[in-house]
Amino acid sequence: MNTLGTTGAYAADLALALAMADEADVLSMSRYRADDLEITTKPDSTPVTEADQAVERMLRATLAEQRGDDDIVGEEFGGDTGDGRRWIVDPIDGTKNYMRGVPVWSTLIALAIDTEVVVGVVSAPALGRRWWAAKGAGAWTRDVDGSVRRLRVSGVAAMADASFSFSDAVDWDRHSSTPGALQRIIDATWRQRGYGDFLSHMLVAEGAVDVSAEPTLAPWDMAALIPVVEEAGGRATGFRGGDPIEQLSLVCSNGLLHDAALEHILF
Repeated sequence: MNTLGTTGAYAADLALALAMADEADVLSMSRYRADDLEITTKPDSTPVTEADQAVERMLRATLAEQRGDDDIVGEEFGGDTGDGRRWIVDPIDGTKNYMRGVPVWSTLIALAIDTEVVVGVVSAPALGRRWWAAKGAGAWTRDVDGSVRRLRVSGVAAMADASFSFSDAVDWDRHSSTPGALQRIIDATWRQRGYGDFLSHMLVAEGAVDVSAEPTLAPWDMAALIPVVEEAGGRATGFRGGDPIEQLSLVCSNGLLHDAALEHILF
C-alpha cells in the first residue's frame, strides 16, 4: 500500500480503504479467468460471480471489525443508505468484464458522511492500476510500474477540442427534453471513446479525457469515483447538475466543460 495522500482529517479512513483494496485485489485476482468460476443471475437479471460475493463479505468483515459503528452499503448484500458515516462498496465493478476475461473491472470503496463522499479508492488489479483520494488531501494514482503521481484534470476549455468517454448508448434520453442526447454530445466533441465503467471517469481525473458520463448508475457504481475526480480539480454531478448519488447518474469533467456538457445532455 502506498501512503501518498493519506493525510488530513480522513487519513485513517483512507489508509483502511487502501488496505482493504490490497486484500480485495488478492481475492478477486485469485478467481479471475478461473475455468470453474461460479456465475449466477440476480433477481434484476444481472450476473454475479462467487468473487463478487466473496470480496464484499471480506470488506464487510473488515469494516465490522475496524469501523463497527459505521453503516455499510454494498451491491451484493444491500444496506442502509441514510445519513451518518457509511461505507459504500462495489466488490467488482464490471462483473460482465470480469467473467469474460476483460481486464477493465475494479473494486470500489468509498466513505460517505451524510451526503458527502469524503474517501474513494478505485483498484483495478488486472490493469495494474489504482486511484484514490480523500477530501482535502488530493487525488493520486499508482501506475503499472508502481510509481505514484498526483492527479490533475485537463485544461481543455472548448467542447470542440474535448475527448469524451461513455459506457454504452442505453438510457441516455431519459434525462433529456428532446431525443438524441448522446449523439449531441458526440457531435459536439473532438474525440469519443467507450472506455466504460470506472475507467472513463478515472481518465478524466488523470487529464487524459475531458468529459465522461453515464445516465444510469447505482450509488456503489459511482461513490468512490466522485472524490477522485473532485480532488483532481474536476466536477462530478448528476445529469441535472446536482448530487449524482441522489440523481443516480454521473457526469464528470475537468470543470471548464461541465456546464456545456450538461446543456448538450439536457437540451
